[in-house]
Amino acid sequence: MATPRQSAPLTDRRTLIADTAIGLVAATGLRGLTHRAVDGAAGLPAGSTSYYFRTRTALIGACYQRLADLDLGDLDLGNHGESPSAPPVPDREAAAAALAGLLHHWLTVGRERQLARFELSLEAARNPALEADFLRAGQGPRARVAGILAALGADRPEEDAELLVAWTDGLLYDRLAGALARSRVAPDPAELASVARRMIDAALAHRG
Repeated sequence: MATPRQSAPLTDRRTLIADTAIGLVAATGLRGLTHRAVDGAAGLPAGSTSYYFRTRTALIGACYQRLADLDLGDLDLGNHGESPSAPPVPDREAAAAALAGLLHHWLTVGRERQLARFELSLEAARNPALEADFLRAGQGPRARVAGILAALGADRPEEDAELLVAWTDGLLYDRLAGALARSRVAPDPAELASVARRMIDAALAHRG
């Protein structure tokens, strides 16, 4: 049986492959995602990617899970720079500030990752073999958002989380890949703070 020390490189290699694959998709689209291309970009011996992920479907599934893990890490950090063990957001203002920080992060230093996420998500709509992996990866972040909204007093936190995630994805897509994306100025933290507050308020609005 492998010891923890012996098994660590396996985990690291899988993460390296997934991160490299995500970077390739961001740079070249899905047409550039091949096992050989990942090997080359990651500096791995030929055949390494296919050893860990035998099919392209398996490789894309690994990308889904890695993207979800990274998004969860961002959610745990809240306003970037805080400890992952920091207490949950205590009120709407803090929640809006945290969401604005996430939006700014994802529109700037996290831009490539979000572009890859959108590109990869379309593949799940076309390939039934990817549906289960895509659904599983999407459940974690949505559950975390639902927990935050429940702590803020949402009547229907799961339903409200679906809306908030959809609004967030819509804003990100518009700013990163929409018709006006190339003509927009750099993301404005003050504007994002205003938008985030409106999104939080709408998600928490009471319904009859």
